[in-house]
Amino acid sequence: MDQPSGRSFMQVLCEKYSPENFPYRRGPGMGVHVPATPQGAPMKDRLNLPSVLVLNSCGITCAGDEKEIAAFCAHVSELDLSDNKLEDWHEVSKIVSNVPQLEFLNLSSNPLNLSVLERTCAGSFSGVRKLVLNNSKASWETVHTILQELPDLEELFLCLNDYETVSCPSICCHSLKLLHITDNNLQDWTEIRKLGVMFPSLDTLVLANNHLNAIEEPDDSLARLFPNLRSISLHKSGLQSWEDIDKLNSFPKLEEVRLLGIPLLQPYTTEERRKLVIARLPSVSKLNGSVVTDGEREDSERFFIRYYVDVPQEEVPFRYHQLITKYGKLEPLAEVDLRPQSSAKVEVHFNDQVEEMSIRLDQTVAELKKQLKTLVQLPTSSMLLYYFDHEAPFGPEEMKYSSRALHSFGIRDGDKIFVESKTK
Repeated sequence: MDQPSGRSFMQVLCEKYSPENFPYRRGPGMGVHVPATPQGAPMKDRLNLPSVLVLNSCGITCAGDEKEIAAFCAHVSELDLSDNKLEDWHEVSKIVSNVPQLEFLNLSSNPLNLSVLERTCAGSFSGVRKLVLNNSKASWETVHTILQELPDLEELFLCLNDYETVSCPSICCHSLKLLHITDNNLQDWTEIRKLGVMFPSLDTLVLANNHLNAIEEPDDSLARLFPNLRSISLHKSGLQSWEDIDKLNSFPKLEEVRLLGIPLLQPYTTEERRKLVIARLPSVSKLNGSVVTDGEREDSERFFIRYYVDVPQEEVPFRYHQLITKYGKLEPLAEVDLRPQSSAKVEVHFNDQVEEMSIRLDQTVAELKKQLKTLVQLPTSSMLLYYFDHEAPFGPEEMKYSSRALHSFGIRDGDKIFVESKTK
C-alpha cells in the first residue's frame, strides 16, 4: 500500500534519536533501549530511545514501517505527537498499536477532525490513561468513541476545540478523574452539567476561559452531579453573582477552587476578593493555588462579619448569620495610623519661663538649638538641652549629641524640653 506523502513517524524517530543527535544518557526515562534483532530493522543498533518520546512539530503525516515501530517502541510509555500534520486516525492507530506500554499520548494541534475515528482504530488506544486532544477540533462523536474504547482513561484534555455544547454518550465513563476543557465557549450551565453525567468519578474539572455565566442548579442536584469533585477551576468565567460562589458549597468533596478574573470580583480590592471568597467557602482548603491556613480562615471570616455589619438586613448574605453564631457580633476595627509622628507639641522650660511650641522630629539636636536660639536668647554653643518624657519613671535625659535625630528620643505631644546655660 502506498504511504501518504510527508514525513513518517519512523523517519522522524530515526533522525531525532540517532546517536549523533541523541547520545546515550542516564536518568529516569532516558535509558538506552536495544531491542532484539528483528528482520528488516537495520537501524536497531543505532537508536538510543528513552521511554518518553517527544516528536512535536516534526511534520509527521503517517506512521511508517509498523514492524520497525514495534521493534523500537515496545518500552515507550509516553508519546508527544503534538503540532504535526496527522489527519488520518488510521495512521495514528498504526503508531499506537505498536507501542504496547503507552499510557500518555498527546495529539494536540493535529488536523484529526478531517477523518472519522472508527471503533476498530480507537481500540488500539485501549491502554492509554492520559490523552491530550487540545486544538484538534475533535468532535463529540470522536470523544464518545474514545471513551468507549479506553476503559482505563483517567485524564482527558479537550481545550481549544471550539465547543459551544456538550454531547452526552449513551454510557458514562467511570474511570475519568481529570478533565481539562478550557478555552472553549461553554457559556450555559446546562452544557456543563452534562459533564457530571458523563464523568461521575470526576475529581478535577478545569473550565477556565469558558465564559460560564451562572451555575443554575438546585443544591441537592449539584451534589448528585459531581459527587467526587475535589477541584474546580473557573478562571475567567463569566460569573457575576455571589450566589454562584455559594453554589460551590454544594459539591460535597470540594477542596480547591480557582476564581481569578471573574466579573463578580472586579470591583473589590485584592484583599477583599480573597477574604470574602474564603469566608463563603468553609470547606475549601486551597484558593487560587494558595493554601488557606486556619489563621487566614479565621481572619477572613471575621473580616466578612465586619464587611457586612452595616449592610441592611435584607441584603445580608446567609453566611453572615452563620458566622455571627460562630464569633458573635464584632465591632469595626479601629483605624490606627502607624506612620511615624513627624512633629510634636512640647513645653520648653528656660529659667522661669514656659513656652509651648511645635518642633519637627526629623531634625537633629543641633537644628533644634538653632530653633530655640531666639526664644532663650542664648548662643547654641552655650545651650544644654534635657528631654523629659512625662510618662517615663526616669528623670530628664541630656540631649548631648548634636547630630542625633529628635525622633530617636521618642518625643510625643506633651513632653518637656529644659534649656540651661552652660556654666562659665
